Amino acid sequence: MVLRILVFLLVILLGWPSRAQEGRVLEVNIKGTKRTKVSFLKKLIGLQPGMPLDSILLKEDVARLQSLPSISHAYYQVAVSRNNGYEVSYNVEENFTLIPYANLFSSSNDAFAFRVGLQEFNFLGRGITIGGFYQYDTFNSFGVGLRAPHLFSRTTGLSVSYNDFTTQEPVFFENTTADYRYNNTGFELMGLHEFNFNHRIELGGSLFSEDYTYLSGATSTSVPQALKVDKHLMKFIYNYENIVYYFYYLEGFKSTLNFQYVGSSNSKLPEFLIGFNDFVYYKRVGKKGNWANRLRLGLASNVNSPFAPFTVDNNLNIRGVGNTIDRGTGAIVFNTEYRHTLIDENWFVLQGNFFVDGGSWRNPGGSFSDFSDDRNIRVYPGIGLRLMHKRIFNAIFRIDYGYGITKDASRGFVFGIGQYF
Repeated sequence: MVLRILVFLLVILLGWPSRAQEGRVLEVNIKGTKRTKVSFLKKLIGLQPGMPLDSILLKEDVARLQSLPSISHAYYQVAVSRNNGYEVSYNVEENFTLIPYANLFSSSNDAFAFRVGLQEFNFLGRGITIGGFYQYDTFNSFGVGLRAPHLFSRTTGLSVSYNDFTTQEPVFFENTTADYRYNNTGFELMGLHEFNFNHRIELGGSLFSEDYTYLSGATSTSVPQALKVDKHLMKFIYNYENIVYYFYYLEGFKSTLNFQYVGSSNSKLPEFLIGFNDFVYYKRVGKKGNWANRLRLGLASNVNSPFAPFTVDNNLNIRGVGNTIDRGTGAIVFNTEYRHTLIDENWFVLQGNFFVDGGSWRNPGGSFSDFSDDRNIRVYPGIGLRLMHKRIFNAIFRIDYGYGITKDASRGFVFGIGQYF
């Protein structure tokens, strides 16, 4: 009797490992990589050997891989292995990620301006972005930066940048305008953390100096003709993203909250708060259409200063309006556009789009009623083209033409690299 019990227990123990593996993932493979490190991608995905097969986690891993600049497309395959376990393979198609870029535009005085740069979005094969730029916009500017969101772990990294930025800026006061040479030189360090695939934060700050020097235009005893001050900034960014990527088509929603505190070494200058939230929604329309929407809500300390933080500008919010034509301490901006693929070849894509950009601003020292003042409301419909390379990350050349239909409107072309939003 005792012998039979021992034999029974031995059979159970010998059979337990194989039964314990049933329905579980035995092996996870990454296929199709060329420059990206397999070890880096395995660190990012959530599915690991020994875990139960989870279809939701498989889809999340594919979405995570497709969101990387180095990956243009990804999909998974599941095969039944020995002992009724599973072998999972993630197949990826890589982008070319060493990208030179050039951006042509007009300066605030309508002179020719440009920015050229070089960025590597997959440095060392580990999803690190490193690059720099040179800009000529009446004056010379340059900047360098590094962003490594997975430097310390799967969820934690940092970004660091240095900029020496100089432009000619219009300043608006007492219904007049003056031009200033504006220089901003500073160093920024941000910590990056990902709670899960959808929720991420950035926390850090910068030390910088601002230098305003009067060039031409109106003057006032209340507006200094020269101002140089050292400042410090604390920044918090919260990003929620639930976007499905399919090559250059996007579907889903994301929200980005940016809150900043700015202090100054000059006791005569007040502390400053600024916060804004961008809500973005994408919708696939049939096989070739994409509807894109962006809403920005922003408020800042309502200081009656000609150097207000929110600007009305071609390259930022309202296509066709001109280059830095007004400033405010609050902003409501809505952009909507429909993108339709006209040509889709092996590597080349041509998209057409039509859009409507609109917004309103609160005047420095003004009230919330400024948002409904027709002098502050701008609506610009327009059309545009996108020339895209399917295998090079963010290789999108855009040209848009906006035509204003509100009071004292203008019109004009806007060129750029990448989608407008």
